[in-house]
Amino acid sequence: MALRFRLPHLPLIPVLLTVALGLLVACTSASVLAGPAGKVGSPAPEFEGIANWINSEPLTMKELRGKVVLIDFWTYTCVNCIRTMPYLKEWHDRYADKGLVIVGVHSPEFEFEKLTGNVVESAQDFGLSYPIAQDNDMGTWRAYDNRAWPAKYLVDKDGIIRYIHLGEGAYQETEMEIRRTLTAAGVDLSGVLPISAEEPRPDPAARDRDLGKRLTREIYGGFRRNNNRNGLYVTQGTYYEGPGRVVDYVDPGDHDNHFVYLQGPWFNGLEELRHGRKTEAYEDYLALRFSAITVNAVINADDAPPFQVQVTIDGRPLRPDEAGPDVVVTEEASFFTVDEPRLYEVVALPGYSSHELRLSSNSEDFALFAFTFGAYEEGP
Repeated sequence: MALRFRLPHLPLIPVLLTVALGLLVACTSASVLAGPAGKVGSPAPEFEGIANWINSEPLTMKELRGKVVLIDFWTYTCVNCIRTMPYLKEWHDRYADKGLVIVGVHSPEFEFEKLTGNVVESAQDFGLSYPIAQDNDMGTWRAYDNRAWPAKYLVDKDGIIRYIHLGEGAYQETEMEIRRTLTAAGVDLSGVLPISAEEPRPDPAARDRDLGKRLTREIYGGFRRNNNRNGLYVTQGTYYEGPGRVVDYVDPGDHDNHFVYLQGPWFNGLEELRHGRKTEAYEDYLALRFSAITVNAVINADDAPPFQVQVTIDGRPLRPDEAGPDVVVTEEASFFTVDEPRLYEVVALPGYSSHELRLSSNSEDFALFAFTFGAYEEGP
């Protein structure tokens, strides 16, 4: 479980907002929960509490003895996990017939990620064909004492953890460890070359010392993530009077990087900010100032009919060269259609820069779970 600090009194919010800014770290490459991870050299724990298996019959670590196993903890709306998928798929293609078994342990961050249909659809969309275990109650996550999405645990043929990597990146290092562990198991890799692509590097400006220019941190909408010392993503004080309420907010106008600002009525759920009414003219919105190349939004509409979310940057519609893959740009507007619970790629700028962003929908089913930001030339 995450180490959480509840807000003792509402008047402390301005002080804690300052503390939250001071705690920001640059260019995080994983969605991390506090605490130690598993240990290299220890036996790999068994899969525990798995609700369902996808792309495979149920597996056990005992049955996989003799194989080299790469366990990948992920969840399908995690942008850091999504960035690792091309490498996982390539490793599966190159080494599966050499004795490597990749098992994606899907440990959900949000309730809607527990639904098998959503995970199956996401696996198909991402092109994942290796076994996936639904760890809905986080049993395997806890067995490994894991604390991050994504996280990779490389297990040798005798069931011993030989390598751990938390977060995205280190792809060449990880593949080198895969090859070393396979070779130690007696596999001949002389005819299999490693991936030659260079590691993606974030724009150096993402690590700017100025917090206003530094890559925007992941921003959550729900009360559970906001109401602790590491959260405080919403700056308006009435939000923190308690969850499960519709509050009518007034945008203060001046925006700082790393926070979200609300205009109009919004329901503050434990996991999400949900639009509090139906409208006709996109008068209610979520606003933020960000520094990044890409902006993504995790949105769920439950079983509601599809609806549109209007996007503006610096008070105008996105241009085609600024729009993420999910956005439609016309002469009058830029928008995307929410028709399934997932991560939507909203902004993809030509280069790293700072801007004002607004998302607005007339639908009362519009529910924002998180914003994520990227500083890479390609990808979310």
